[in-house]
Amino acid sequence: MFGNSKERALTKLRKEIRTGIYAYFILSLLKKDKMHGYAIRKALEELSDGNFVPTESTLYGILKTLEKYNLIKGEWMEVGGRTRKYYEITLLGEDVFQELKKEIELVKRLLETAHL
Repeated sequence: MFGNSKERALTKLRKEIRTGIYAYFILSLLKKDKMHGYAIRKALEELSDGNFVPTESTLYGILKTLEKYNLIKGEWMEVGGRTRKYYEITLLGEDVFQELKKEIELVKRLLETAHL
């Protein structure tokens, strides 16, 4: 088999963990205000001091998925002479966010107490 098995496994598992958490953070950010993709990426960069930032393709893939499930909706707008797609959370997205928040809190509690 080609490549380092450990690195391949870590890359795959990190991507899976981060994708779900990115979606949670995106919904959280959109609860506050409409944002375009670049602003979302910059907000995640600021929140994490640059340590938890999706690639552009990952970010837009997640936004596409969230739109597909009607958790967010995108609208093209011209602001400051630039046309960008601004996203906002839907009512369904807010409901799903609240359920995800419970799940995140459960995982956090387990991580803090499990001593694994």
